[in-house]
Amino acid sequence: MKQSVNVLIIIFLFFISISCNNTTENKKETSQKKEKVTVPDFNSDTAYYYVKKQVDFGPRVPNTLANINCMKFLSSTLKRYTSDVIIQNFKAKAYNGETLIGNNIIAVFNPELKNRIMLCAHWDSRPYADHDPDKKNHNTPIDGANDGASGVGVLIELARQMNIKKPEIGVDIILFDTEDYGPPQDMQSQVTDENFWALGAQYWAKNPHVPDYKAKFGVLLDMVGASDAKFPKEGFSMNYAPEVVEKIWNIGNDIGYNDYFLNQRGSFIDDDHYYINKIINIPTIDIIHLDPNSRNGAFFEHWHTLKDNINTIDKTTLKVVGQTLLFLIYEEK
Repeated sequence: MKQSVNVLIIIFLFFISISCNNTTENKKETSQKKEKVTVPDFNSDTAYYYVKKQVDFGPRVPNTLANINCMKFLSSTLKRYTSDVIIQNFKAKAYNGETLIGNNIIAVFNPELKNRIMLCAHWDSRPYADHDPDKKNHNTPIDGANDGASGVGVLIELARQMNIKKPEIGVDIILFDTEDYGPPQDMQSQVTDENFWALGAQYWAKNPHVPDYKAKFGVLLDMVGASDAKFPKEGFSMNYAPEVVEKIWNIGNDIGYNDYFLNQRGSFIDDDHYYINKIINIPTIDIIHLDPNSRNGAFFEHWHTLKDNINTIDKTTLKVVGQTLLFLIYEEK
């Protein structure tokens, strides 16, 4: 009888040991699941600096000296953060028949990786302040601090961060030229071809910097620097890449930016992402400041006016967008 009791005790202790080991392993697995990637801190001061540097060149209209000088600055700056920088020269026909000399600027991170995402913005500025309240200004080029330069400033700060801490995925940053050279407002009823906008994006989509270029998804930044910006879920983004929209908006909300990333549908915008989706079939979304209550009825208040200058830029908004994208980059597998 004593021997039987001893055997039972040994068996009992054996199962307790297994149970403890399993509990320890489960704790390890739970701990590993909860372990999060360290995400860099987006520096809004640096991003603001890059926005201001662009604006300081003057309006970055294609076929102007300001455009050329800014292109040199952007490309040389990106070369500080990656050795893989490509200047894609092209010619495009404007709505008025003028030949535009364009330069798309492409910075590649982790070129050896097939698992890639694409981030983009346009760096040129509008040749016409055709929505300015003063009609005398309608043929005056704009600084485009928010409409163009803000997205570029955010992306260059992301490039700086990726140079400091290498992400686990491949990232391509593309700065498009000749996006904003569409017909002026008072001519748009005469020029009905929408394809005179986003010329740099159209060119790249037909001639990517890498043959048979593939990316899991793309993110376009447009007008991401004004105070109290609101980013609803833009229409074409939801049509072509709703999963990407939800992923980014969830990140934004999780890190406390729900006042910016709104859980509501926005209007359909014929922006660079539209052509990327249509031509090269990369599911691409647009983070864009939409405001149906503004004077222009669509975008932020100073869109295509002379007041789209450096005074419109808010470092807090730059931080919101940049930090959200850093979480996207470093948590993507």
